[in-house]
Amino acid sequence: MKEFILIAGPCAIEDKEMALHIAKEVKSICTDLGIRYIFKGSYRKANRSRLDSFTGIGDEKALRILKEVGEELGLETITDIHESHEAEMVAKFVDHIQIPAFLCRQTELLLAAAKTGKGVNIKKGQFLSPEAMVFPVEKVESVNPGSAWVCERGVSFGYSDLIVDATAIHRLKKLGVPVIMDCTHSVQKPNKTEGVTGGDPSLIETIALSAMATGADGYFIETHPDPKSAKSDPHTMLELSKLKGILVKAMKIRKALNDA
Repeated sequence: MKEFILIAGPCAIEDKEMALHIAKEVKSICTDLGIRYIFKGSYRKANRSRLDSFTGIGDEKALRILKEVGEELGLETITDIHESHEAEMVAKFVDHIQIPAFLCRQTELLLAAAKTGKGVNIKKGQFLSPEAMVFPVEKVESVNPGSAWVCERGVSFGYSDLIVDATAIHRLKKLGVPVIMDCTHSVQKPNKTEGVTGGDPSLIETIALSAMATGADGYFIETHPDPKSAKSDPHTMLELSKLKGILVKAMKIRKALNDA
């Protein structure tokens, strides 16, 4: 049985103290449950609704925090990029690179990420079917075979909601690469008129458990000790104290399926 993967951390790197606190807590949980843990934090938030939204503490400062957290705790790390010229710089600080959902068709961005030799987690666009993800995967794999993952995060429904198709994990697995379920961005309610993305974190557990039951290879979960005080995505992050309970249930489902 392959290791289950958890990509988790705050939405954005706020400071080293918070990053270390979250990473230590999640590492402890994953060690107990036998989960491969990859620490996530965005070094810069480029896709914000409002001009005055928080975007980061400075690129190099945030990237150094990511690198230091990984080295101090012995963890793999991942962050997202938004333009092709960022790939080479970011690759010096992290072990894996993530492609945002809105940008998953950007050929130069995908190729630049692949050329770094890092693992590439490609978020599925809210506007794409699972089958259409074969093309982003092909772009990455053409440069660095075996490096691509795909990450499901729901599809657009109307103007301000997302829906997770229960068949999506099964269909994405036909691409032959690891499939990650984004359990937090899937509960977003985007395009709010106040310019701040909403969400319903009470649904995170439902998304996580159903994804495990349908064969997900890993989870992506943004988490924070006090989501309401977070500088980015406060309405969708999972409260850190709730993470272990969800993962315990999820791993019981995984064991049952493998024992069946």
